[in-house]
This record gives sequence, structure tokens and C-alpha cells, in this order.
Amino acid sequence: MPVPFKICVDCEDPHRLAAFWAEAMDYKVEDHSGLIAGLLAQGIITEDLLTEVDGHHAWKTLAAVRNPDDPFDQASDAGRGMRILFQVVPEKKTVKNRVHLDLHVGRDKIESEVERLEALGGTRLSDRFDENGATWIVMGDPEGNEFCVHS
Repeated sequence: MPVPFKICVDCEDPHRLAAFWAEAMDYKVEDHSGLIAGLLAQGIITEDLLTEVDGHHAWKTLAAVRNPDDPFDQASDAGRGMRILFQVVPEKKTVKNRVHLDLHVGRDKIESEVERLEALGGTRLSDRFDENGATWIVMGDPEGNEFCVHS
């Protein structure tokens, strides 16, 4: 049986990265405020674990994005399909990622997509690569996590 998974990204500002990646991938930022309200009402959590994002409660140390077309949990808004979780860690990023995302946009859209992602806060980290029939440009998200805009 296949194992469900999510990709977890260590970071300093999970809400900034969730907003960037939701725009970059046309994903949806998960809204955990319904779950949070229930946990607050039951006294299971306290306000010190929370922040406010776009006028509603959110977890202070994590945020997630999901494919808007995949199934999700109605109570928590957590995706049950392709999903990325951003979680605060105390240490800063210091070396190249061992795992990264490739955004497949098509050969003719690579440059325009790089420009769009730069406008969202991404940074172009390389020239264009053309190898073995593939084309890509390496970029960094707002915290420097590498990813590729790929053919």
C-alpha cells in the first residue's frame, strides 16, 4: 500500500514561505483556524502557540500549502494529497539543500516564470542550464531554499 507523505521545509518564517509557495505553485495556504478554535475552546492549547495571519488564528511555528484539487480534511483544512509543511527551526540555512522542488513550467515559459517568481520574492541563482534534453534555472525562495524552474 502506498505511504502518504508531505514535504517538510525547515525555515524561519513559515507564513512568508507558505504565501510564496502558494503563489509559486498555484496552491492554497491551509487555514487551520477551525481546528485551532476547537482546540482553544477545549482548553487543549493556549494563545501563546498562535499568531494572526490574514485576520484569523494560525500556528506560530508552522504553516502549510496544499494542492487545491486534492482531498482535504474539512475540520483542519489539512491536505490529504500533495502538501508542503513549513516549520520553524532554531538554526539558519547554511548549505545547499539535499532535496529540492522542480517546478515544471515548459521550455517556453521558463524565463517568464523566473521573472514572476522574482517578483514574489524569489532569487535567480544560476544561468539557464540545457543538458540531456532538459532546461532549467536554479532559484532560491525568500529564505534561500533552492528550487528549479524546469522545462
